[in-house]
Amino acid sequence: MEGFHNVSTTMLTKKTKRSLLAAGISLLASAAIQAGEVEVLHFWTSGGEAQSVQELKAMMTARGHSWKDFTVAGGAGGNAMATLKQRVLEGHAPAAALIKGPAIQEWAELNALTNLDSMALFDKWDESLPKVVADQMKYKGHYVAVPVNVHRVNWLWANSAVLKKAGVADMPQTWDAFFVAADKIRAAGFVPLAHGGQDWQDFTVFETVALGVGGPEFYDKALLKLDKAAIGSDAMKKTLETFRRLKTYVDGKSPGRDWNVTTDMVIKGKAGFQFMGDWAKGEFLAAKQQPGKDFTCTPAPGTTNAYTFNVDSFAMFQLKSWEAQKAQGYLAYVLMGKDFQERFNLRKGSIPAHLNLKMNKFDECGKRSNVDFAATAKAGTLLPSVAHGMALSTAQQNAMRAAVSEFWNTDSMSVGDAIGRLQTLNAPVAAVVPKPVESKLANAAKKQ
Repeated sequence: MEGFHNVSTTMLTKKTKRSLLAAGISLLASAAIQAGEVEVLHFWTSGGEAQSVQELKAMMTARGHSWKDFTVAGGAGGNAMATLKQRVLEGHAPAAALIKGPAIQEWAELNALTNLDSMALFDKWDESLPKVVADQMKYKGHYVAVPVNVHRVNWLWANSAVLKKAGVADMPQTWDAFFVAADKIRAAGFVPLAHGGQDWQDFTVFETVALGVGGPEFYDKALLKLDKAAIGSDAMKKTLETFRRLKTYVDGKSPGRDWNVTTDMVIKGKAGFQFMGDWAKGEFLAAKQQPGKDFTCTPAPGTTNAYTFNVDSFAMFQLKSWEAQKAQGYLAYVLMGKDFQERFNLRKGSIPAHLNLKMNKFDECGKRSNVDFAATAKAGTLLPSVAHGMALSTAQQNAMRAAVSEFWNTDSMSVGDAIGRLQTLNAPVAAVVPKPVESKLANAAKKQ
């Protein structure tokens, strides 16, 4: 497979398309004859996520390829990215790495990723993906990454038994209703809100509150465009006030707790609610719980007609060995296949990125997510999650997380101070790769 820097960014000719199509067919035909090793960097280590990875491993090894699991736990991928930077710098990049959003383009700009157009043309990816997803997988019009799912982030999860014992009849649709329900849950002796005190989890709740309080237009201006006026508006003030009020319903052991451990509090009936993306559903399912019976899912208060998305995707790195390239190509083919996307997402809690997949095997949460994804795409209220790396540069995202997390953890910090801090974040910031690493990668590219 050809390195990305060798592919023209102009429109493909018919002859080029035929060549790419032939390359894709040849790649798959030869894969079983000369199997290779595929090393994959990911951070799917919790129960539901780990089961999902086993599906992928089984499909690759069945074709004769050896799978090398390169897992880096913790930090919602932060630790994994630090490890990846070091590996690429040393010239030992994995075949694929779990990378999302603008970070894909940042790595492509550094000439680290390989071109997947031959496979994309062979398998008709442009016809199989929503445009909003396909665009994130491309750099200058060329595929460099493969999406495996679409996660909805703005979910509210609840333990059905806890709600019943607390006398909460319905899932709250407004923030006022949420606080009334939370008071009842606390009075019944349960933790009202399960929350893991890590900066990405803090921001997951914050952006959900911002969407519910201010609406999609406010979310777009304040969190995606970093508009100073929107950040300084009454909507942001109310967002921060609501966000801080939520903390009063969280238990004292929250700081540093991983998200899946936090979800387990809801699963085991220790807590009533959790704000988290639908990867949490994978944990409920792994615990043999059923939606609508043991647990309930609903869009977070005020967000019924909006959808914040997080797409898990694998960026493909340039490899030297032809055998490794073929294994990498087959991995891309499997990742985009309907069979894998169905099996994977049934376990992961998300919905397939692949269009036209029947949803009859999916539960009520998955079916609603799929319907809402299509509806919000048409309505213009389908929005990328900032907390999960789908919208801003890595540095901007990290700066926002830090500011929001400081506000969450510092009771003496005023709403005005938090707004002032957030208003400074539209200044130019560094890219995902530190300058010393960027320079070495650029120099390496020039030698090729």
